[in-house]
Amino acid sequence: MTADATSPLIAVVVPVKNEADNILPLVGEISAALKGRWPFEIVYVDDGSDDITPTRLKEAKAAFPELRVVRHQKSCGQSQAVATGVKHARAPYIATLDGDGQNDPADIPAMLERLLAEPEAARSLLLVAGHRQKRQDTYIRRLSSKIANNVRVALLKDNTPDTGCGLKVFAREAFLDMPRFNHMHRYLPALMIRRGGQVVSVRVNHRPRERGVSKYGVWNRLWVGIVDLFGVMWLQARANVPVIDSQD
Repeated sequence: MTADATSPLIAVVVPVKNEADNILPLVGEISAALKGRWPFEIVYVDDGSDDITPTRLKEAKAAFPELRVVRHQKSCGQSQAVATGVKHARAPYIATLDGDGQNDPADIPAMLERLLAEPEAARSLLLVAGHRQKRQDTYIRRLSSKIANNVRVALLKDNTPDTGCGLKVFAREAFLDMPRFNHMHRYLPALMIRRGGQVVSVRVNHRPRERGVSKYGVWNRLWVGIVDLFGVMWLQARANVPVIDSQD
């Protein structure tokens, strides 16, 4: 699936909840990173914010015509916000990043180019995952993320060192073909491999949070997702990817 000259090739999906101060700066960075390279759109999903995030999104829409906004009436969680954004996107390729400004939009072009490097007819690479370098987080956040990643890699064998990184680029069609459950965004590499595709990780920049307060901690990274982890293992064990012998 490719985009024509007027439709976007890539949609940048950003889930946010109460990130009012980060809206305008981050939208501006995303636009600057992609403008002049490919046709693109930016899809923000407001996951039930109760601050002035909706106001800031209206201001951003007036300044950046590439921006589209979808709002959840009440918070449904980050995974559902990502799924809503992908569903509403028009582009065949999706980039996701967190709305707190710690992911660097300047990394997106190289990640998309890596995904597009294979000829489309033979393309098996479905996801390029960011691997954060020099994490700009507290010791507790780094430790909890390391534990969660080690447990996940040991059990799922997804060969992805940093699945918690919000910066990912993938094929929209493959995402829409996946089962839906809470915290699924953390298991995208394993789910893409289960589907029969390939996944690669690339080093990306990570920046300190300059505005707002983190909404995730140790419990979000390990214990909350433990049931989902075993659920993904169940899905892996029952995967059945057909190999097409011929087609008339």
